[in-house]
Amino acid sequence: MQPDTHHMKMLRLTHLMVFGLVFALAATGCKSSKPKTLLKGPGTSAGAEGTLPPGEKLPGSGTTEGNAGGIPSNPPGSHAGWIENTSMFLSDTVHFAYDSSVVRDDDKSKISAVVDYLKNNPANAVRIDGHCDERGTEEYNRALGERRALAVREQLAGLGIEPSRVDTVSFGKDRPETTGHDESAWAQNRRGVFILLTPPNK
Repeated sequence: MQPDTHHMKMLRLTHLMVFGLVFALAATGCKSSKPKTLLKGPGTSAGAEGTLPPGEKLPGSGTTEGNAGGIPSNPPGSHAGWIENTSMFLSDTVHFAYDSSVVRDDDKSKISAVVDYLKNNPANAVRIDGHCDERGTEEYNRALGERRALAVREQLAGLGIEPSRVDTVSFGKDRPETTGHDESAWAQNRRGVFILLTPPNK
């Protein structure tokens, strides 16, 4: 009996199609996947307080080791073991506008008060904790809190405080001052907090 040539051709064509599909899937798997976008604009569910300013990079989270205004960073743990006083400068907390790390003019008198204290107590140091409101991604708010703390540190240095006496840390949105989901609460949570550091008792 003669083989069915039409059937053989169809079988061969089917094999080629299957092979081609397997090859295409394998090639797709080898391509690098497009990185996910971390930052989106305000008002989006995945966004943060806002987007990074043009040309500004996203710093890492945790203790801030970046520079502000060319000021060298303190080494990690530079004041490890020092005694923290969270109430000393509570009334001098600096607040920020939405998605901003710019120190406002009406907060500069608070910074001056901290500067006066540090100049009169040269053995002490200070830490600035940067905070954000609840909106946005963890990654972006860590970076924004860092920029806020560094901006305040730069103000202290500009008024004569040795940068080695000023540590910074970002808590992002993890430690709100007040609960609430409106602008009144958010405005209180966008802040830079001064923590007095005194040397450990000998």
